[in-house]
Amino acid sequence: MGGTSGIGLATAKAAAAEGANVVVVSSSQQRVDSALAELPESAAGHAVDLSKEQNIKAFFDTIGNFDHLVYTAAENISLIYVNELELEKAHNYFNLRYWGALASIKYGAPHINQGGSISLMSGIANPRPGAGWLLGASICGAIEGLTRAMAVELAPVRVNAVSAGVVKTNLWNSIPEVDREAYYKSVGDSLLVKRVGEAEDIAQAFTYLMKQQFSSGQILITDGGTVLV
Repeated sequence: MGGTSGIGLATAKAAAAEGANVVVVSSSQQRVDSALAELPESAAGHAVDLSKEQNIKAFFDTIGNFDHLVYTAAENISLIYVNELELEKAHNYFNLRYWGALASIKYGAPHINQGGSISLMSGIANPRPGAGWLLGASICGAIEGLTRAMAVELAPVRVNAVSAGVVKTNLWNSIPEVDREAYYKSVGDSLLVKRVGEAEDIAQAFTYLMKQQFSSGQILITDGGTVLV
């Protein structure tokens, strides 16, 4: 879910390279078509508005059984400070990242085959928030709590999350390119690995969680060492 660009598309490509028949979902048919052009012919795609519960239910009612659910759908990253916060807009910020993920779990879990898994997207804004990250930190914390709760409730289906650091994806496109590149360099220079992440780095974490049969309720930190600096 959210598999047509950035981390989601990189994960779809990585899974397909290991022999998976992938199904990508996005709200935009254009993005679905673009993603399918980069994936093997066995891949399928669906345009689904993930902010609407009934659309998610209808999708899973027709898709059939599958092995792994990966949810990476998200809106563009936007920094906001508490004194500027408009609560109605803050409510909307949770629609895709949290409520969409929860609805996907609710309606997708009954169709997961034995040995299958659910993997969610979190981030180091939860343990290491900065000024302006109140919504991002809140959502990541909520996702990590959801991950642990669902691992218990849905067992033996495995439920885990990837907590990513700063990663070069289109989610940063709301920031002007010059400022964005300067931010990538500043953050990258401060990290132990001396660079920010690429979508393919996070895709490797997701494919690991799909294959690792003895992990559930875990948050796999993939951040270039951010939490240590």
